[in-house]
Amino acid sequence: MINKQRIIDRFISYITIDTQSDPESQTTPSTEKQWVLARKLADELQEMGMTEVSIDDHAYVMATLPANVPHQVPVIGFISHFDTSPDFNATDIKPQIIEDYDGKDIVLNEEKNIILSSEYFDDLKQYKGQTIITTDGTSLLSADDKAGITEIMTAMQYLIDNPEIPHGKIRVGFTPDEEIGRGAHKFDVEKFGAEWAYTMDGSQIGELEFENFNAAKAIVKVRGKGVHPGYAKDKMVNSQYIAVDFINSLPRLETPEHTEDRQGFFHLSSMKGDVEETLLEYIIRDHDLGHFNARKEMMQDLASEICSQYESDCISVEITDQYFNMREKIEPVMHIIEIAKEAMKEANVEPLLKPIRGGTDGAQLSYMGLPCPNIFAGGHNFHGKYEYVPVESMQKATEVIVKIAEMTSMKYK
Repeated sequence: MINKQRIIDRFISYITIDTQSDPESQTTPSTEKQWVLARKLADELQEMGMTEVSIDDHAYVMATLPANVPHQVPVIGFISHFDTSPDFNATDIKPQIIEDYDGKDIVLNEEKNIILSSEYFDDLKQYKGQTIITTDGTSLLSADDKAGITEIMTAMQYLIDNPEIPHGKIRVGFTPDEEIGRGAHKFDVEKFGAEWAYTMDGSQIGELEFENFNAAKAIVKVRGKGVHPGYAKDKMVNSQYIAVDFINSLPRLETPEHTEDRQGFFHLSSMKGDVEETLLEYIIRDHDLGHFNARKEMMQDLASEICSQYESDCISVEITDQYFNMREKIEPVMHIIEIAKEAMKEANVEPLLKPIRGGTDGAQLSYMGLPCPNIFAGGHNFHGKYEYVPVESMQKATEVIVKIAEMTSMKYK
């Protein structure tokens, strides 16, 4: 049995280190503070007896658990990211441990009247009687993805401490900057040397994901003409009004708050401007590649149409692809999904196959030659003050890692 208190202690030791990434930075890692946890992980891997421990110039950490069986077994890997989302405060995280959760609302911060509502966040109710770790309402928790790191590290320690469990060679990897879409950019797949891997980066217990959004980022620049407002008639062109026209011309119900499952969307993530220039930042998402490409074309066509109305080159749209749906790369090797499903069932976890409404390092790694589906890490409400994780879910995720290692070894005996 995976020790519950060790899970808690390890998890808290990681989340109290600020590793927030920075999308404006051009370095890797994007923030110096990510090095603190990267070095800590490398040291811990060395201390627990892992081999081939390395940390490269960009803070990517890798290590090996050597095989303990004589027969040939494919090398498999487990991967998590150690950066934390820049979407909310990640400094001075003060976790709260709720033992024997009663199924009711949880007061995160009495002074600020911040409540984790069991009615609004109804997933909470399924964890009645369990131990839940929450924030204090002033920060995110960073269970995304320090829960995954905790599970991988604990599983490796468990396999080392229990050598009677058969397994082949296992590689582990920890990456920076996943939250800003760069987690796999400098990942050395050849050095990692695994035939396939799993990211421990999903949400609720049971999740097993091998399809995700196709993703792109769009920068929309709107140019106007600034003139003194007292003398502006027939001369001023306010870029902000043109930007509003652009925003309102996109399908209003195809936004994150109106879509689910495999439905795609346009998401206006940032807007800033003045009369002279307005800058809109969008993310474009769709599971279907054809629909994804059509969304990109729609934005370009809309810009052209508005430019023709104003008889000027007033809008430009720069679109950059970020990652693609990993399903195309996983379907030829579906046995790696079957192994994960069987491992979950062995751990008394019901597999929950669902598409990821987001991205993961695994998507990019799959296109880099390392098939890499995603397994639950256990957390909920990522990237905000309502984030929480049940400890029992982390225990089960750790057990699933151990079972995957064992079952892979047995299947190739």
